[in-house]
Amino acid sequence: MEEYHVNLANWEKQRENERRRLLMEEVELHQKDEYWWKRLNNKLTERKRPKNMESGVGKWVSYLKREKKLDSLVGHRPTAPPAPKGLYIYGNVGSGKTMLMDMFYSATKGIVKHRRRYHFHEAMLRINEQMHKIWKNQIEEKPLQSTIAGWIMSLPFDTKAKEWLAAEERYKQEVQMKNILPAVADMFFLDGEENEKGASILCFDEIQTVDVFAIVALSGILSRLLSSGTIIVATSNRAPKDLNEAGMQKEIFQKLVSKLEEHCEKVLIGSEIDYRRFIAQKSENQVHYFWPIEKEAMNEFEKKWHDVTGRFGGRIISNTISVMFGRTLEVPQSFDGVARFTFEYLCGRPLGAADYIAVAENFHTVFISDIPVMSMRIRDKARRFITLIDELYNHHCCLCCLASSSIDELFQGTEEGTLFDLESFQFETETEGGRLRRNVLAEGRVSSGGAPSGITSILSGQEEIFAFQRAVSRLIEMQTPLYLDGVSNFHPYFQRQHKKLQQL
Repeated sequence: MEEYHVNLANWEKQRENERRRLLMEEVELHQKDEYWWKRLNNKLTERKRPKNMESGVGKWVSYLKREKKLDSLVGHRPTAPPAPKGLYIYGNVGSGKTMLMDMFYSATKGIVKHRRRYHFHEAMLRINEQMHKIWKNQIEEKPLQSTIAGWIMSLPFDTKAKEWLAAEERYKQEVQMKNILPAVADMFFLDGEENEKGASILCFDEIQTVDVFAIVALSGILSRLLSSGTIIVATSNRAPKDLNEAGMQKEIFQKLVSKLEEHCEKVLIGSEIDYRRFIAQKSENQVHYFWPIEKEAMNEFEKKWHDVTGRFGGRIISNTISVMFGRTLEVPQSFDGVARFTFEYLCGRPLGAADYIAVAENFHTVFISDIPVMSMRIRDKARRFITLIDELYNHHCCLCCLASSSIDELFQGTEEGTLFDLESFQFETETEGGRLRRNVLAEGRVSSGGAPSGITSILSGQEEIFAFQRAVSRLIEMQTPLYLDGVSNFHPYFQRQHKKLQQL
């Protein structure tokens, strides 16, 4: 794989050099045609495909001819060597899917340099963020002169020739934007080690196809990664062919299924045992979940808060933490890696996984009070709470709760029906015209960043049952000594501290 990446980098460099050489040859040829310059004057600023940029040939045809010539001069993109098959593990809640994947991921440390582990929410956020960055950098409206690249400015041509070259550069970017997902996939491993590229492994927890965007994005991203030699190890509650029971984007979805089945061994963990619950029954739980919301439980919850306050010796303050896409979140009460919220503050407002990831990364211990019994009547809040639990669990946070009922009775009512909650699926980004992108999407419009039109969640009653069961299972495990003892080892807060000590 290291040799492949060297060959790929050389191919990309050679292809770009040849492309520029061909463009310069075209300019030199055109400069001899005075009528061509007259026709050009009326076409330079058009953003759509020109009908007569060149005599008898449109810009699109010129682009294709240039690409075809590059293929003959440089050759096609290098092919990655055959990779070992990955794994697609699926099964019931608490059967050990995530644990097995995490054991594998830990075993690759120090052996495989280029590796990532993503939960579904985090992966969708990263994809959306990278799409927005590419869109903002390449498609944003700019004056013509400012788009003329540095290499063009230094060429021995007149201004008109340079403007024509700049227009060709813009057009290439527009064509690439139509196929943006491979570009996003190529950036998946770039924020890791700066040394030479090599073999890569992507561990992807809880693959879901909750909406059209997820299907299209996953299909494009995973197809590119798999064709480039990346090994996928994934978990899900469903077999690949059963991920899309609503039948959205069938053709694209089928390509995704075919890719997964071609490159991954499917492994069903068929156990009906919820091992989280089993471990909890065999251990002496450390109580961090207090119910119902009555005087005794409230006093115990407050006592736990003051015990933790005293243990860490921090001064309680309000705080502001950074969230993806340039946003921030106010934290009413926090100190030394510990924070306190009400259920309504975190789940009763239009927050999503980006906010919950920020909370989970910044605070190793989180207190949440006034958690109600949840039903389909407040399903938007229920879905946010489930997403919150997912992120706190994924980051190995200690969670203290004051709730209206026991864990097993926390979710009531799962009647069939579509669940609409745009906030849960993370289409938030920088403001566009004073509004978050999720609000733009809610109106059903398509942005230049490739976002789908009229996004709606299609979680069925069955999907909701699974999501509730997973949240209950995780809440139970989060009370066990085995989980709580791991907070100081696995939470990012303590890992950052450990890294600082090593650097001293």
